[in-house]
Amino acid sequence: MALWGGRFTQAADSRFKQFNDSLRFDYRLAEQDIIGSIAWSKALKSVGIITELEQQRLEKALNDLLKQVIENPQQILGSDAEDIHSWVEGQLIQRVGDLGKKLHTGRSRNDQVATDLKLWCKDQGIELLAHLDKLQQKLVLFARSQQTTVLPGYTHLQRAQPVTFSHWAMAYVEMFERDYSRLTDSLKRLDSCPLGSGALAGTAYPMDRDQIAKDLGFRRATRNSLDSVSDRDHVVELLSTASISMLHLSRMAEDLIFYNSGESAFLDLSDQVTSGSSLMPQKKNPDALELIRGKAGRVYGSLSGIMMTLKALPLAYNKDMQEDKEGLFDALDTWGDCLMMAEFVLDDMQVHEETTREAAQGGYSNATELADYLVAKGIPFREAHHIVGIAVVKAIELELPLEEMSIAQFKEIAPEIEDDVYPHLSLESTLAKRQAKGGVAPEQVEYALNEAEERLASRDVSGGRIRAAKMTDLDAIEEMVSYWSDAGENLPRARPDLVQAVGEFAVSEQAGLINGCASLYVYDTGLAEVRSLGMNPGSQGHGQGRGLVEFVLKKARKMEIEKVFVLTRVPEFFMKLGFSPTSKHLLPEKVLKDCDMCPRQHACDEVALEFIVDRQSLIHKQNVA
Repeated sequence: MALWGGRFTQAADSRFKQFNDSLRFDYRLAEQDIIGSIAWSKALKSVGIITELEQQRLEKALNDLLKQVIENPQQILGSDAEDIHSWVEGQLIQRVGDLGKKLHTGRSRNDQVATDLKLWCKDQGIELLAHLDKLQQKLVLFARSQQTTVLPGYTHLQRAQPVTFSHWAMAYVEMFERDYSRLTDSLKRLDSCPLGSGALAGTAYPMDRDQIAKDLGFRRATRNSLDSVSDRDHVVELLSTASISMLHLSRMAEDLIFYNSGESAFLDLSDQVTSGSSLMPQKKNPDALELIRGKAGRVYGSLSGIMMTLKALPLAYNKDMQEDKEGLFDALDTWGDCLMMAEFVLDDMQVHEETTREAAQGGYSNATELADYLVAKGIPFREAHHIVGIAVVKAIELELPLEEMSIAQFKEIAPEIEDDVYPHLSLESTLAKRQAKGGVAPEQVEYALNEAEERLASRDVSGGRIRAAKMTDLDAIEEMVSYWSDAGENLPRARPDLVQAVGEFAVSEQAGLINGCASLYVYDTGLAEVRSLGMNPGSQGHGQGRGLVEFVLKKARKMEIEKVFVLTRVPEFFMKLGFSPTSKHLLPEKVLKDCDMCPRQHACDEVALEFIVDRQSLIHKQNVA
């Protein structure tokens, strides 16, 4: 059923419905729509529209729906719902009846979709930051391996001056660093919550919009309702950032295509990223790189499209804005795929060092060094430049490189040239002289590598940071522990217990907000347990849960704890972190007593897993026993 049918006396034509409906693409916002709906249910409770019990019923039903969607998002496409909002509402009504019809009180699809899209952009942005980081890491590794590989540098696609392959790779590290910075800035600007702005004039209920923003992991609420529902700057910014980054990827692809060509033969690409010809058996085509180059135009088209769509829209919302999603989804998917493929291309690329060195020696790329030599002899640079031009013409006539011309031949051109000219014309000398910061001298390349490695090592691509908990984090910890205990996933813990145990906790923090927690509880036997692991629903899937577990395991190692265990319904998550199955019967009696508080104790479906922190110490202790 449509969400707007009461005003109409006739059903929409099926052709219009097909033209109008957006479920076929906005189904990708399902998780965000459900998470936003949970936050809205809390806001409705805060102003007395629904009771606490009703809110809990809605939240549980929405969480059940969220799990179902995460397991199989494609199921949504079997519905004839108009859009993702009507699909979620319909599913909710099926689960809780008329209570589900209360959820949309005070909310419009205008602020709902604006919120969903921003949440999606935040999630996707964090993933793209991780892809950019991985590509930079791979380029730095490649640069490390190619510090002594001399490569001809080009201007106008003519050999100009020698560089190293390491210096070439670091140029792209810098380009992708700017992309990383642009994306980070874009994510900061979009980090404001439109929910509660209504259709255009705000909601009629006295909601605390700052609290709604906090519940959804935004830094703040938006400031103007008209702007909130019609703002798509974040879409334009993300597409602009993607377009610039695709430009960089395309340039890198073009370089590597040229270096891989038979005319250059500087490198070979892996068979895994190339293809053959259906007619010519000898061909090995650089298709991965050509596709990266080609897909750049596809991303640029999405940017142009949204700018043309928005340029003449009056305030506030217009249905034209439904066109914001398909281009955005496709462009960011394409950008992410190209970043991953570029990283893959670098994996098994074989450089032919002798060929690149030979090419760097050709083309008279040391001519500038001869000019600098003459300047050192007191000749003005402009005159030296002219003399060297004549020398190059002479060398071409003799079919010799400059460094193989004799002193007699040089002196015919410039009497100032002596035997000491030859060291200046070597490749090593040419490189070594570029000592200014950012130059190709080995010392400068080493400095650039060290600086990049330090910068990348200190970078957090999870979108947040993990740290030990403080007393000021207590409210957020209590809220998360209560949320997951109400959902039946964790044991409940009273506030006095949490106050006493705050030193056991680690938290994950993003944009100043606590969005996850975990604790390490130590038994008097020296055994430790991972407890109270939980993330805000809107913060799952970004690696911070993993980071929390790794943080408490590191703490266990420092405390010289030998074994850590966990009771969980998601054993696969912990097994990826090195935990292995064990028997509950091997756990201390005190552990099993804690299970008395669990509402599922008579139908327990938890699995016991253990992590050996110090395997050698444990083996030694067992042998002694």
